[in-house]
Amino acid sequence: MAQDQVDRFFEVLADPTRRQVVQLLGEGPQRAGQLAAATGSSSPAMSRHLRILLAAGLVADERVPDDARVRVFRLNPEPVVAVQAWLDQVQAHWRDQLGAFKSHIEQKENPHA
Repeated sequence: MAQDQVDRFFEVLADPTRRQVVQLLGEGPQRAGQLAAATGSSSPAMSRHLRILLAAGLVADERVPDDARVRVFRLNPEPVVAVQAWLDQVQAHWRDQLGAFKSHIEQKENPHA
């Protein structure tokens, strides 16, 4: 994942309402009105949050076949999986660095071993 994508991901999720929306959508698809009610947001505010989440690719929307005016939002897992892969790389790097540091300290403490 490119660094600008990682930056955008964390920038978008810096807002607590958007984090809550992502958590709610992790439980299953919902309409904007349901998300607004669950987060205590107004409809216009929820619309702005959803627009940002859609633009970042964290959320996808679908029209209800029986009523084209109704949109259902769902979590798009690909960006989350990509950020998790990036975090795994960071964690592996630090695990290696800390392991090397531990070995170095152990050698200094017991130079004849």
